[in-house]
Amino acid sequence: MKRVLSVAALVAAVLFAISALADVKKEMKAEKKPVTLKGELVDTGCYISHGAMGEKHKQCATTCIANGMPMGLLTTEGKLYLLTLDHDNADPYNKCKEMASMTVEVTGVVSERNGIKAIDVTGVKAPEAAATK
Repeated sequence: MKRVLSVAALVAAVLFAISALADVKKEMKAEKKPVTLKGELVDTGCYISHGAMGEKHKQCATTCIANGMPMGLLTTEGKLYLLTLDHDNADPYNKCKEMASMTVEVTGVVSERNGIKAIDVTGVKAPEAAATK
C-alpha cells in the first residue's frame, strides 16, 4: 500500500512539473511587441559609476563604447536600459555606437531580469529624423 501511494505521489509531482514547464515555455514563446523609447545613449560604465553624460562627455563615451563598454539608453523618465544586439540584424545596434551622448529613439523588444532592463535594438534614429517623416 505504501508503494502504491509513493508511486501515485511521484506521478502527481511529475504531472505538476510538466504542467508548470509548459506554462513557462508558453510564456517564453509569447510574442513581445517592439516599443520605441526616447533618451540619451550613454556608456554604462561612466554613467553608473559617476553620472557622466551629455555633450561634454561625448568624446569619452565614444571612446569607452569603441573599447567595448556596454551602451545604455537613459530615457527622458530617468530609466536606464541596457542595449542588446538583435541577433537577426546587428546594424541598428552598431549604428548606436556612433551616436554616443545623442538623444535618439531606439526601437526593440524590452526585457527585464533581476532588476536590469534591456532593449534588443532593432532600430535607431535621431528624433529629428523621426519628425521629418
